Amino acid sequence: MAPYQLAPDPAPPGEQLTVLDPATGEAFDEAPDQRAQDLDAVVHRAHEAWRSWRTDPAARAAALLASADAVEAAGDRLAPLLTREQGKPLAESYAEIARTAARLRWFAASVPETRTIADGRAVHSEIRWRSLGPVAAVVPWNFPLQLASAKFAPALAAGNTVVLKPSPFTPLATGLLGSVLSAALPEGVLTVITGREPLGALLASHPGIRHVTFTGSVPTGRSVAAGAASGLARVTLELGGNDAAILLDDVDVERIADRLFWAAFRNCGQVCMAVKRVYAPARLHGRVVEALAERAKAVVVGAGLDEGTELGPLNNAVQLARVERYTARALADGAGAAAGGHRLDRPGYFHAPTVLTDVPPDSPVVTEEQFGPVLPVLPYGTVDEAVEAANATRFGLGGSVWGTDLDRAEAVAGRLECGTAWINHHAELSLAQPFAGVKESGVGVAGGPWGLYGNLSPFVVHRPQDDRP
Repeated sequence: MAPYQLAPDPAPPGEQLTVLDPATGEAFDEAPDQRAQDLDAVVHRAHEAWRSWRTDPAARAAALLASADAVEAAGDRLAPLLTREQGKPLAESYAEIARTAARLRWFAASVPETRTIADGRAVHSEIRWRSLGPVAAVVPWNFPLQLASAKFAPALAAGNTVVLKPSPFTPLATGLLGSVLSAALPEGVLTVITGREPLGALLASHPGIRHVTFTGSVPTGRSVAAGAASGLARVTLELGGNDAAILLDDVDVERIADRLFWAAFRNCGQVCMAVKRVYAPARLHGRVVEALAERAKAVVVGAGLDEGTELGPLNNAVQLARVERYTARALADGAGAAAGGHRLDRPGYFHAPTVLTDVPPDSPVVTEEQFGPVLPVLPYGTVDEAVEAANATRFGLGGSVWGTDLDRAEAVAGRLECGTAWINHHAELSLAQPFAGVKESGVGVAGGPWGLYGNLSPFVVHRPQDDRP
């Protein structure tokens, strides 16, 4: 019998979770709809697997390398399924799979450093590192595999085991990924569970979980953190962003227009660190709007599996309604649509790529995270005004500054209240760098060695330098 007990699930046990194709809005497959009563056994198996998994770093590294090979070998099965349930173009699904394999390899080579404390005492003090135990990884629907690997790769490399819960909108590719990895990992080391909420919240609050790592909305993040607090589990929360791009008055608009456009619209704008607001000097504002609108009108929108598609649908009806609501509010308040401004009249969850101008600065499409293919472009008078506006939201994930004078651009970037600032590009990350936000964009650090150490606990051993008591 499992050593942990949860309150009974108030809802009757589910059997299957219907998965919709966002390009059609129609059901195309099902996944298990697991409930609270399944969690005790899952977490217990993760705890039992942890006993041996944590003991052999060399075996862990070999297993992670084998896992990377298995993911790449399964690419032709994973990518079409990911596109079918998430909506993104097929090439982007393949890129997500490649990133998943690369992250497994990167962390396979990551080893925590044992350190000696030299403080003048006649004692040899050594800092070692220990794994935490079972980790709960709760993942959203925009990058199901990539974000999953960002959580399980460092956790597994550190010697923890993982229970992975994908979004109910995108359970299929993650479930297949779990099956692929099961051939390379010992039983119970990585378990994928799928189902409707409150399954994720219940997992986060399970007494057998020692670390909760979550990516999603601020309200859900608060709920996850509260649940984790009941068991005093460690939390790492990435809660989205409302990234601003500041264009300086020496920017070459045509040279940067493509990069800026795709920094905002890749994955149909469903990227936590996408550009979601552009601040342009007043004298360049019209040129910036025109350049971005030209690209928005020319981009090929379609089903992710269709050849030539550059921009797919939004993932689900709830998100489409959110984007429509924010856009309609901005237009009603006096904004103009230089491109788009409406959903597309076709099946599925398609919204026209939209560039907004004359947007009131207090409009929700500016102050909130719209998370869709809608981009407001706002004019500014002075750089100080642009920086103040960029920092004037409750988010602080990323930001960027664009201009010809790189020293000046870097000085402006240093004033942004965010975790990562880019110069003349945006939303590009190395596996070796930390990823974190400030304000309501998150708690804790992911990525690079910081992601590894976030899954470890320090263990200090003191011994005298001689044998005297």
